[in-house]
Amino acid sequence: MASLKETKNRIASVRSTLKITSAMKLVASAKLRKAQAAIEGMLPYKNALTLTLERALDGGSVPESMAKYYAKRESGKVVLIVVSSNTSLCGAFNANVIRTARERIAALSAEGRTVEVYSIGRKAADSMRLLGYPSPGDFHSLSDKPNYEGAASIAESLMEAFAEGRIDGVEILYNHFVSTSSQKVLRETFLPLSEEKAWSEQESQDTEERYIFEPGKEGIIEELLPKTMKLKLFSALLDSLAAEHAARTVAMQTASDNAEDLLRELSLEYNKGRQQKITSEILDLASGAERE
Repeated sequence: MASLKETKNRIASVRSTLKITSAMKLVASAKLRKAQAAIEGMLPYKNALTLTLERALDGGSVPESMAKYYAKRESGKVVLIVVSSNTSLCGAFNANVIRTARERIAALSAEGRTVEVYSIGRKAADSMRLLGYPSPGDFHSLSDKPNYEGAASIAESLMEAFAEGRIDGVEILYNHFVSTSSQKVLRETFLPLSEEKAWSEQESQDTEERYIFEPGKEGIIEELLPKTMKLKLFSALLDSLAAEHAARTVAMQTASDNAEDLLRELSLEYNKGRQQKITSEILDLASGAERE
């Protein structure tokens, strides 16, 4: 059994840790609300942009200048954009996306395809570098402070490389924010684009009848399609950031709960030891009085 002094020191240490985890939980909760507000503020624009593009694409052919982004090539280099956090203490947030990235790299390598990894976040960058896939650039700042300009720059470079045939596919791996207690790793295809029609034939006819496109569908598609692709990457970064803060909030809440449980156990142990010591001292005094 530990001495009273040792138990008291452990209690002080646990209380200090509890203060830290509680403070980190509050900070993560505040950042989560801010990240959610950023997503909610961006979604109306994203939805309107996507809907306008779908209406322009539906019922017609893709402009020749944009057809290069739809080219499907079954061999060659694939770029994986892996989004993680810069710091830890967020549960299995980083481990899950890194494990998914490893599995995807193994699958692509088994198909004989070359893989290049763009790591957004220090944790993914460190892990992928050890695996032999160093990131071609430093994108750490986009992990905890996503910005459209940074996302657009990455998207533009990858779109250009795909159009020129230097790469044959791009995928995004990130944690999707489902709820505060749930995050799910998603793998989305960034390039090539899909030609699947989202609307039925009747809806296509309704679009032709109800909407007038000026200066024309092709001009609108050429303008909106690159913007939509850039926004898709930016949305993934915002989504991952919200998922990170949610995971950290839950992790710090769990750590705080465990610290409180341990504190109760140590306090009980300390009180029992203190009571035992007092009882022993009383017995010693009583024994001494009897001998006298």
